[in-house]
Amino acid sequence: MTFHLLYLQIFFLFVNKLKSSSAQSVPALFVFGDSLVDVGNNNYLTFTIAKSDLPNHGVDFPTHKPNGRFSNGKIAADFLAEKLGLQSPLPYLYLVHTKTNEFSRGVSFASAAAGILNSTNRCLDLPLIDGLDDEISHFTIPMDEQVEYYIKTRGILVENLGESRAAKLLSESVFTIVIGSTDIGTYFYSRCASVTERRSPQQFIDIIVITMKRHLKRIYDHGGRKFVILGIGPIGCTPSARVNTKNEACDEVSNYWASKYNQALLLVLRDLISEFQDFIYSYINIYDLFLNIVEQADSYGFKDKKTACCGLGRLNADEACYPISSLCPDRSDHVFWDLYHPTEAFTRIIVEAAFDGPQHYAFPVNVRQLVST
Repeated sequence: MTFHLLYLQIFFLFVNKLKSSSAQSVPALFVFGDSLVDVGNNNYLTFTIAKSDLPNHGVDFPTHKPNGRFSNGKIAADFLAEKLGLQSPLPYLYLVHTKTNEFSRGVSFASAAAGILNSTNRCLDLPLIDGLDDEISHFTIPMDEQVEYYIKTRGILVENLGESRAAKLLSESVFTIVIGSTDIGTYFYSRCASVTERRSPQQFIDIIVITMKRHLKRIYDHGGRKFVILGIGPIGCTPSARVNTKNEACDEVSNYWASKYNQALLLVLRDLISEFQDFIYSYINIYDLFLNIVEQADSYGFKDKKTACCGLGRLNADEACYPISSLCPDRSDHVFWDLYHPTEAFTRIIVEAAFDGPQHYAFPVNVRQLVST
């Protein structure tokens, strides 16, 4: 057992005695990312198949119904909101299309299958169709457009609250970013020409990181100050990757480049904190945290760390989670919900570590320390 794992286990013995935060600690939570944090934006995209709106999804959610989350229950955006004493952020497209003016409590811009690069999404997108709202005619919402939606949201807040109050709300709010897995996965598994053509893996990583820095600076330029940023996890250990390797082992090639991206992202964050004195971040080392929990799965109550709970075929990873899929009876003992996404039980552990974890997993401060700054 590694020192870090022992530290983590001691930490969780302490955390499990604590109740989730009940007092509101920040004004709002704004979420950017992919299916790991999408709370329903893709349900408003007309032509996408990347929707979690079929039976089985949401089976353990309070409503027991599918709700746009790629999970059996709650996802990271929900747990983080609870820790911050907030309600889960509402999908941006829900707020826009229902004309619900609740932007000041926080918004989720996240979209399943979204990438940091627009070229990643061109591997997935249908062409825009004349006469349809751009906001609903895509297959997904790439990070570039998510930031555009945030800028529109800031404008609405200024209209509602005035410039000074809106600026104060945004400077005290938490901006969470969970994205990058689709970019890496598309490069190594789809071999889409618009992503891989004339680019080595290192060149590809460099482009992702440069683009991510631009996204972060745009959010900062429009009021964001406190950032919670998750690195990319070991995507080579998902059921979808394992099913294509010898002995169902993790795919070490995609894992290697995911870790290289994380290292480069940390350098970007250090550059930003040097450039902007009021730029504050908590980087969540999901890569090491994920591997350490999986390596000691039994200690955390997980009996299965390879097989998707909902799916078909070998490792339940030949198909996504459909109504005809096989569904495991106890979701709490599985690491993975479907061929790509973790279960609610696993996600809860990740968010607890992000909120109160030691510096190896939440750097240079954890989320609790971030919000108190």
